[in-house]
Amino acid sequence: WNINSVRLRMPIVERLLVEHAPDVLCLQETKVPDELFPEKAFRRLGYEHIAFHGQKGYHGVATVARRPIEVVEKRRFCEIEDSRHLSVTVRAGGKAILLHNFYVPAGGDEPDPVINRKFKHKLDFVAEMNAIRAEHDEVSGSVLVGDLNIAPLEHDVWSHKQLLNVVSHTPIETENFEAMRRAGDWVDLMRLNVPHEQKLYTWWSYRAQDW
Repeated sequence: WNINSVRLRMPIVERLLVEHAPDVLCLQETKVPDELFPEKAFRRLGYEHIAFHGQKGYHGVATVARRPIEVVEKRRFCEIEDSRHLSVTVRAGGKAILLHNFYVPAGGDEPDPVINRKFKHKLDFVAEMNAIRAEHDEVSGSVLVGDLNIAPLEHDVWSHKQLLNVVSHTPIETENFEAMRRAGDWVDLMRLNVPHEQKLYTWWSYRAQDW
C-alpha cells in the first residue's frame, strides 16, 4: 500500500488493520526516518513485529506483522541510498517465506531515458531487480510486493492504446518488467486465475482528474 506518509495517514491505516486484520502489511512511500517511525501506534493495534527502511520526506518502505519477522536485507539499488527495498522472512505454517517490499521509482513524466534522468533511473532500477529470485535455498518460497509503478499487461489499464506513451505503461517499461519477472521466475498472482485477456485494473493515475 503506497501510503504517501505513514504518519499523516495513520488513521486510515488503523481502520484497515482493525477491519481486515491482515497478518502482514507492506507499506511504501512512508516518508519518515527510521527513528520517527510510529511503532507504538502499530503495536497498540497488535502488530508487534515491525521493520522499516526510511528517510526524511521521501520514499521509504515498511513491513508490519502480527507474527515474528526477521529483516534479511535493505538493498541499495543503482548506487543510490533512497530507501526503496526491504526484505524480511515471516513464518507461516512452519515454513519460512521471504517477503520483498519494493517502491520502484515512478520515472517522471517524459518516457525518454536520454532526456529524463528519472526515467533512466527507473529502467536501471528494474534491470537490477533481475537479481532478485523467487527461489531461495533458505526459505520455502518468496513473495514480491510493493508499488512497482508499472502496469505490465494490456488489460491492466483502461486504455492500452492511449497509455502507450504514458510513463508506467510504455513498451520499454513493460518489456523490462517482463524480463525481470522471467529472470526471477516470478508468478503474477493477479493473473494466476484471471486470464490475460480479461480486464483487471492493477494501476490508474491519481493525478489531476484521473482519480
